[in-house]
Formats: sequence, C-alpha cells, structure tokens
Amino acid sequence: MSQTSGSNRIVRVAAGQGFWGDWLDAPRRQVEGGPVDYLMLDYLAEVTMSILQKQKERDPNMGYARDFIGAMESVLPAVVDRGVRVVANAGGVNPVACARAVLEVAAARGAAGKLKVGVVTGDDLLPHLDTLIDRGHALANMETGEPLSTVRDRVLSANAYIGSVPIVEALARGANVVVTGRSTDTALTMAPLRHEFGWGATDWDRLAAGIIAGHIIECGAQCSGGNCLYDWRNIPDLANVGYPIVEATADGTFVVTKHPGTGGRINVPSVTEQLVYEMGDPHSYITPDVVADFASIQLAPDGENRVRVYGIKGRPATDKLKVSIAYRAGFKAVGTLVYAWPDALEKAQLADRVLRERLDNMGLRFDQVLTEFVGVSAAHGPLTPRTTEAPEVQWRIGVRSSDRKAVERFTREIAPLVLNGPPTVTGFAGGRPKVEEIVAYWPALVDKSVVQTKVELLA
Repeated sequence: MSQTSGSNRIVRVAAGQGFWGDWLDAPRRQVEGGPVDYLMLDYLAEVTMSILQKQKERDPNMGYARDFIGAMESVLPAVVDRGVRVVANAGGVNPVACARAVLEVAAARGAAGKLKVGVVTGDDLLPHLDTLIDRGHALANMETGEPLSTVRDRVLSANAYIGSVPIVEALARGANVVVTGRSTDTALTMAPLRHEFGWGATDWDRLAAGIIAGHIIECGAQCSGGNCLYDWRNIPDLANVGYPIVEATADGTFVVTKHPGTGGRINVPSVTEQLVYEMGDPHSYITPDVVADFASIQLAPDGENRVRVYGIKGRPATDKLKVSIAYRAGFKAVGTLVYAWPDALEKAQLADRVLRERLDNMGLRFDQVLTEFVGVSAAHGPLTPRTTEAPEVQWRIGVRSSDRKAVERFTREIAPLVLNGPPTVTGFAGGRPKVEEIVAYWPALVDKSVVQTKVELLA
C-alpha cells in the first residue's frame, strides 16, 4: 500500500482511537476508507490505568481496554487480506491477556494462524515499587516533591511511559498487531515510521518528526474538526467526521490528511490547535526517544484537507522515564439541583448556605467542599458586569473526605432541600448522589536503567 519509489516512499499511519471510549466505528472507517499501512489506536489516559488495575484485581483475565477486541474484529479483514498493521496501547495493565483475546477473535473468525501479535511488557512497576524505594528511587511527586513512600500503602497502579524501541522490535520480528501497556501516545505513530524508514537512535530531527506526527493524531478527530474552536460553526458534516492520517516520508516531512468524502476539516488552524494541546514548554517536549522542539515546526497548506509539516528539530532524550502512579485518596460525592427564574442565582446561593450550615451543625468535617453555579460562574469564574439575569442556574456541590461515612451523610442532605429549601427547584430526577472512591494522580520520574521492556510474539 505504501508508495515505494525510493526515498520518496510514503508510509501512511491512520489514527483510529484517541481515548478509551472514542467512536467505535472509527477503526473500521479508517481501514475501509482508503489506503493505509498502519492503524494506530490510543486508549490510555492516566486515570485509565487505575481503572484497569481494579478490573484485573477482580478478574486476572481483565485489565485491558476491551473496546480494542471489537475494533480488531472490525478491521480483521484489512489486517489479514491487505496487510494493514495495528499498533495499540490497549494492553493496559494486562497486555498478554489482551493479545490472547485478539487471537481468540481471529480464530473465531476463521483467521487462526494469520496473526502474529507482538506483546510489549515491562512498563508495570507496581510489583517492583518496594524494591525501587529501598534502592533509593524516591519516585518523588513532580509537583510537590514528596516521596512516594508517603502514599505507598494506597498505590493502585504504577506504570512507566515506554517509548518506541520495543514496538519497533516487535514490528521487525514480523508482528502485524502490536499490543503495549503504558507506552507514550506518540510512540504508537513514531514506531511504525521508525521501523519503515530505519531511523537510528541518534537521528534526532527525524525522531522528533515522528513524535510530532504522533502528537498531532494521538487524539483522533480532535485535529480534523472535532473539539475544534476555529470556525467551529462551519466545520462540515461532523456526523461523518474523518479521522486523521499521517503520510510520512523518510526525511521526516509529513502531511496530515483524512480520507476523501469524510466530514470534518484539516487545515493549519486545526492542526495548530492540536499541537498546543498538552504541550508544556514548546522547546522541550520530552519523550523517552527524543526531545522535540515545537518551536521549530513549520506548517503549510498542501491542498484540500492537507497540511504539510516540516522543519522539525530534535535533541537527545533524557536519562529518565515518566511514571504514572495512581493512589487511593479518600471519597467524594457530587450533587446538583437546578433553580429557575426569577432570582435563580440567589436561590441557588441560599441553598448552598443552608446545606453547608446543616452539615456544620451535624459536626461533619470534609477535606474540601466545592460549590459551582453552572450557568453563572462554573466555567470561567464570575462574569461581570452581568447584563441579563440567568434564566436558570444549576447548583453543583461536591465534598471529599477520607471518612466515607461523612460523605455518605452528605448524600442524604441534598434531597430534603427540594421541599424545605428555596423555591422553583428541579433537576433531582437522578436521585441521591453516589459515593465514589477518589483516585489521585502521582507523576514521578525514574531512571531508564531500571525499566526493562520485553517483547514476545503470540500466534
């Protein structure tokens, strides 16, 4: 499928998922809508790892993004008959179980023996945390500086962000499907390009180009018209939005495009919006493989729904890997009521004062009580001067505490306000708020030398 005229050969990597819960039809549409060489599926976010770890605790055969199995079923003909290769981080905290589930689907669809699934492991540091701490790896919180030992007994998951190297190895060994745990989102696109073009470990500019390509398409349709602020009213046919495709050449130049006949829009503004998403320091976008300089990126129109990306510079990677750690941090509950005109905001404010006073009278103490008045101040803070009165206001109040019983009592105190609080209330059809466990995020760094990845092929 890739064009093969020497140095001008084009490799096409299509994005089919931007997170766990993305459009289920997108993978199939990407492989059926036109020529692609690789399908990249990104499922993982920081909180996802802790959810998957809980699932694995309940069932040792779980712990991966189950949507991926359906996606593989939908693209199986393209993989088996046309040679499209799939790279996904759907393995979560159980990549081997994920790979076996893929092979089971293939066997059930008459494709037994036609898939080689490369499984990348080694990112899961949870079994090694105590050893790492004993050896002097503090795994300090990158924001507060606290050592992980302060919350060690509450840790749910700990995964290092691995780079492209083991994925490239799996592809080189003949895998037509590669399943990883917590790889970086960008590595899922960069690895196929690095494999196809033979980019070396010190080819910093090209490696950086691969990272930028991955960053642009890692969130799926977010760069092709979805969640796009620029001219959002006039983005065509979002119901049929086309997911992005990278068309790359060996020199690191690439074009961002989508299949003809699909909705959405790819232009310089849409790509720019995605570039600044989760960017941080534009001169130092740090990944396990390379540090990319976003300030070097050049964008240019290249036809309808095509943006050419070039001029990217990179420099050597650091000796650290980022570690995503999730830990239990108490309990929370959130409740809402809606108050209607007239004086909607005043009524909501009175309800808030009444509930807080009742909680205080009961001697309940919380680590945090947070109030938002949605429709007035929740998204952007107070809007002043207000030229019109809000026709309705949603009062939203949440509490958090290490004491589950205190949070449970809070959930029982909102409903009475329907009759014994301010008038014109509605919006309680959902019933009593639920108590939820809080899973907090602990970002840390660890020496690369202590993370040992492993690649195995299952067939």
